[in-house]
Amino acid sequence: MRKPVATLAPTLAALRLLLAAGCDKENKTIKIATQSPLSGAMSVIGSDIKGGTQLAIEQLSEPLTLMGFKVELAPFDDQGNPDTGVANAKNIVSDPAVLGIVGHYNSGVQIPSSEEYHAANLCNVSPANTTPKVTDRGYPEINRVCGRDDVQGVVGAQFAKSKGIKTAYVLHDKTAYGQGIAEYFNKGAAAEGIKVVGFAGTEEKANFDAILSPILAARPECIYFGGIFDQAAVFFKQARQKGFMGMCLSDDGFDSTDAAKIAGDALIQGAGTYYSTVSGGASIYPDAAKFVADFKAKFGSTPQPNSAQSYDCAAILLKAIENATRANGGKLPARADVCKAVRALQSFKGITGTYSFNAKGDPAMGKYFVMQVTSPDPSKWALNKIDQTLSIAPPK
Repeated sequence: MRKPVATLAPTLAALRLLLAAGCDKENKTIKIATQSPLSGAMSVIGSDIKGGTQLAIEQLSEPLTLMGFKVELAPFDDQGNPDTGVANAKNIVSDPAVLGIVGHYNSGVQIPSSEEYHAANLCNVSPANTTPKVTDRGYPEINRVCGRDDVQGVVGAQFAKSKGIKTAYVLHDKTAYGQGIAEYFNKGAAAEGIKVVGFAGTEEKANFDAILSPILAARPECIYFGGIFDQAAVFFKQARQKGFMGMCLSDDGFDSTDAAKIAGDALIQGAGTYYSTVSGGASIYPDAAKFVADFKAKFGSTPQPNSAQSYDCAAILLKAIENATRANGGKLPARADVCKAVRALQSFKGITGTYSFNAKGDPAMGKYFVMQVTSPDPSKWALNKIDQTLSIAPPK
């Protein structure tokens, strides 16, 4: 009976070695996840958030690969839907190889999903989420490289005032993002002496006749739409068709080539169409020229807004993971240590700006642009005119 036990011992030892080797191999994989709409009407933006992140991983992972790690992209389609985003978030945090996530596009999806990241100490750096609540919760895991709606909405109101607007009608899409920025525009308009002749929300996306009747009767000089391009562009087109020739004004959710595909010539009719943005297309950033060329070469198209910012979000995460790994003696760090390493970065130079984060996770200085649509041609969207550029610190 003793002989079989003796022959079994080396087998168990060998098995332990194999298991240990398997564990080591497993622990050598680092994943950066993304969450954005990869299907549906907003996929034109969401796919390029994924693409910008992918390009950063391919180009900037060398310090980690030299330490023996493999860095992978783990993309998830949140469909612009909060329930889908939360379900994805649960899957993301359950994978110990995921040490950071870039996303989302919609604040209404990011806010509930990031409760999962917060509970799991998973670092989230957002390229696009502008609702104040994103960072006002004070979660150490949640950061963004873009500005905030409580500033962006006021920027829109100040811009309207600078163009001589005296009356405005404010419409929003009833989402956390659209309604929030519309309310900030509304407050800003009051402070600027602009009379708001109507404030309403709608989930309509096809036929705006019932909504346009009271708007046109109020005769505003400007209509402000808080929301996303797939709804706002349809509304602006129908407003022009009904005879509205005043200023059409929106937010960074309007910033997409598909806005031109949807609305066409309506965008350059009357007093024109303008939108504020906290990011802008990659072409407006001098340091992003190589990114634009590399993106076109890889994906065959000009990067959409928020794609270059996604590249920077991934770059920030990769640098933080590198720093935390070195501080941990070359071993993978805990997720909480990656969060600390992101906040410890000072004057991190990206392709869209130089980033340091405050105690909330907001960038120390946010950039805001007001753009004028200059052509109905979607291929010329990146050439839209910059009317104003501002650098504004976030509220304390």
